[in-house]
Amino acid sequence: MAIGLTEEHEALAASVRGLVERHGVDRTVRATVENGPERRPAFWDALAEQGLPGLHLPERHGGQGGGLLEQAVALEELGRALAPGPYLPTVLASAIIARGDGKLAGELLPGLADGSRTAAVALTGELSEDGGTVGPVLGASLADVLVLPLSDGRWVVVDAADVRVEPLESLDLTRPVGEVAVAGLAPLDESRVVDGVDVRALATVLLGAEACGVAARALDDAVAYAKLREQFGRPIGRFQGVKHRCGRMLIALERARAAVWDAARALSEDDPDQRALALAVARALAADAAVTCAEGNIQVHGGIGYTFEHDAHLVYRRALTLRALLGRARGARATIAELAVRGVRREMDVELAEDAAPLRAGIRARVRELAEMEVFEQRAAMAAEGWVTPHLPRPWGRDAGPLEQIVIQQELRAADVRPVPLMIAAWVVPSLVQYGTEEQQERFLGPTLRGEIVWCQLFSEPGAGSDLASLATRAERVEGGWSISGQKIWTSLARDAQWGICLARTDPDRPKHDGISYFLVDMASPGIEIRPLRECTGDAVFNEVFLDGVFVPDDLVVGAVNEGWRVARNTLANERVGLTSSFQLGGDLRKLVRLARELDVADDPVVRDELGRLAADEHAFNLLGLRATLKQLSGTDPGATANVRKLVAMEHGQRVTEYGFTLLDAEGALTGGWRDDLRRRWTRYLLASRAMSIGGGTTEVNLNVIGERILGLPRD
Repeated sequence: MAIGLTEEHEALAASVRGLVERHGVDRTVRATVENGPERRPAFWDALAEQGLPGLHLPERHGGQGGGLLEQAVALEELGRALAPGPYLPTVLASAIIARGDGKLAGELLPGLADGSRTAAVALTGELSEDGGTVGPVLGASLADVLVLPLSDGRWVVVDAADVRVEPLESLDLTRPVGEVAVAGLAPLDESRVVDGVDVRALATVLLGAEACGVAARALDDAVAYAKLREQFGRPIGRFQGVKHRCGRMLIALERARAAVWDAARALSEDDPDQRALALAVARALAADAAVTCAEGNIQVHGGIGYTFEHDAHLVYRRALTLRALLGRARGARATIAELAVRGVRREMDVELAEDAAPLRAGIRARVRELAEMEVFEQRAAMAAEGWVTPHLPRPWGRDAGPLEQIVIQQELRAADVRPVPLMIAAWVVPSLVQYGTEEQQERFLGPTLRGEIVWCQLFSEPGAGSDLASLATRAERVEGGWSISGQKIWTSLARDAQWGICLARTDPDRPKHDGISYFLVDMASPGIEIRPLRECTGDAVFNEVFLDGVFVPDDLVVGAVNEGWRVARNTLANERVGLTSSFQLGGDLRKLVRLARELDVADDPVVRDELGRLAADEHAFNLLGLRATLKQLSGTDPGATANVRKLVAMEHGQRVTEYGFTLLDAEGALTGGWRDDLRRRWTRYLLASRAMSIGGGTTEVNLNVIGERILGLPRD
């Protein structure tokens, strides 16, 4: 869980963490608070020896030849440590000068790369030929060189000895800010001018990266304290309210990391809209995430977190300072909204390395042949050759690793070849492949992969939803098999399915997660009654299923008797690598933009602000999906990404739909069918959207999962 995705990024982050620990950066932080900032903190030489100040700079200028993303990885770790000193302003200044290249770069970058010189950048104000004053400038009093804005949009680089730096009272007690006064610039030395550089973009990535580190520090501190601090006889991390706060902090952090990562890669892209969108989302999310997490950290610590002696307020001060320097998020949201109204969306496809070309050629050739087939012939061929579930072992899949899975999906999509929609069968097939008998596999897998069998899932019960292991349906031994009795609920496709997968308790004396078996149930069996379950929309997508002495023969038990819980969980370990996608029961952003246009409010600044917020949300959860895929491709652990993305996506859908409803005014009192006009349909979207944070595990349960399984907070 960090900005970087690859093993190389993980190694770099670990190296910086090791430096921080070896050189006692935490002690330097407190010393800075007590004694004031040093021009070069005690660990500065170690940073320089490791080559970190020049990580992003060209080798010809003394740098390491990396990119801005690599510098962002290092800054995240230094931000986590609240490292004082001139590091951030120096690397920002050197990134600006490097973009200008030329004589100035050759003169200044070697010293900035090896740490012998430091720099700072004024992000606000402008200078004329007569000079002027700009600020506040982070690290101004620590700098040898200053990069200052001119009134014509260019930037001038001046020596600190040639200007006057007036110290200002800094909110961040670990780094100074100052005001820079320039007496005059006429005649302007053009050799010191940098032109055509998007300084705001570079600042967004680098300050945003440090903000991610600050957010991570706040989360780490909050979780550590929640594990140790006891109230009412137990650790406070066991309380659901604390778990949920920490879970929300993690979500904010992961969204920010994804946005900063995307902004860093967007800097090299040519499409101005794609670049503008990525950068605006990073500006909107990164610093706010740091502030949110810092506030949460103080709240979790309670009174102790409010004291001057505790570091929580230092984390908060750093977060607030970064947000102030990056500028108001509202401006970024306005940019995002403008792009959204124009229909701009970030391209999220996976770009694969050139070594995938031979693999792609073979897959493309066969996919083209499949595209020419009649539908039933095509389905039979795809099932027989493993194209439907390529991640599974042969003969049911293709033993495809992450790279091959992505290539297959891309080529099928490009050729408009659509695999059989498995729906519930996507859960059934992996379980039968791993736990089914040879007879079960031969009987069910081929027809299922050809689309000849529709499945339903008989898992949830009125008293066992998120807590599925509390199920009460019983299976009792009878001659030749089992007699199942009980009630299932929320069963989609029950009226259409030929077969169902059913969990039932076969040994009530065993512990909660034991004594459960996994059955294949013929939905035409005597004793099954299906009742449509009307939802608040008036539709009946789900069903109640009553089982009264339903006979299931022994050869339709999957896996060992009493070990069905393990079989049911099998799908979690068999998730395929997927391209970014999302599913929403309510409205989506495109429909919301269309609705705003129909209502003639798309240009309202208040509406635009919320459109920008929601578009940033959409962008973030799509990025989380893309990053999870890329992590799998690179062989690194996706970590919390999947859990976070589920929550972000579901809540995003609800927020979009709720906001669309507020735009309707009196028309919100009306509703219509799915084919009615968009305005009346929106009320139905709103009703349907309430299911999004319930199905597949409620928001509250998922936050508990994040708190306990990812953050390691104690179970209640």
